[in-house]
Amino acid sequence: MENTARNFALQLGSLISLYVSIGALLTLLFSVINAAYPDVASSYYYSANDYGYTIRGAIATLIVFFPAYILLTRFVNKVRRAESGAYTSFTKWLIYLSLVVGGGVLLGDLVAILLNFLNGELTVRFLLKAVSVFGVVGAAFAYYTLDARGYWHEHETESKRYGAIAALAVVAAIVLGFMNTESPADVRQYKIDERIMNDMSSIESAVQEYYNVEGTLPASIEEAYRGVPNIPTAPEGRDGYTYSTTGPLAYELCAEFAYASQTNRDWYGASWAHNEGNWCFKRVVFDQKN
Repeated sequence: MENTARNFALQLGSLISLYVSIGALLTLLFSVINAAYPDVASSYYYSANDYGYTIRGAIATLIVFFPAYILLTRFVNKVRRAESGAYTSFTKWLIYLSLVVGGGVLLGDLVAILLNFLNGELTVRFLLKAVSVFGVVGAAFAYYTLDARGYWHEHETESKRYGAIAALAVVAAIVLGFMNTESPADVRQYKIDERIMNDMSSIESAVQEYYNVEGTLPASIEEAYRGVPNIPTAPEGRDGYTYSTTGPLAYELCAEFAYASQTNRDWYGASWAHNEGNWCFKRVVFDQKN
């Protein structure tokens, strides 16, 4: 009974690791496909960088869970061979239940992909996603269908070859993911740029509020905040923020950016698009009296 509980727990852990890995692998492949073949018909146009977070999350998940799956599966198979190679009845039920779940996931993913195609998704994206689902889920489904029949116990060398091919496919997908996302250093610079954009928006609001009360533009960023603590300042390593008036209602806000903005962000008609390096945003306060 103790061995039955142990084998069941090991097999359950192996299958959980497998399905987490499958989900991460499909997420990675779908994100790379979407980035490589952007669809301008989408309600929001996503660039390759917009999928970076999803790709990095999928890569991290695969790096942790797929090796765990390989190790657990090898250990399970080793235990089974030492104990005559047959599944216990409980464990076999778990395998068949997993096959039912896997088949349901396969059909559900195909329905979602087909629905996107019928709703106007690009034909190339549709085909690549369909191939990805068949390849990934189909390979796992085929492996465990044969495994439940004891095929791999009789063909151990083929089982190891199957695992090696799967590992190479996952490594190739991870490399492909790294090729379609930014490095950790680049991601950090993008985050700093994002913080600067938030500071620019905060300063703009403070200048507008100052004008609403005083009827004139402030002489400096500090004056706009009226002595409030935690006035926005440039991150370490970037040039300081500068502010200058260019007219009775007009002014400029300047900051240093590591990268050009990916999309033209408009907020109440004002563009926040910028280039790499020092960039100045031209702004005009709203005069409520006119």
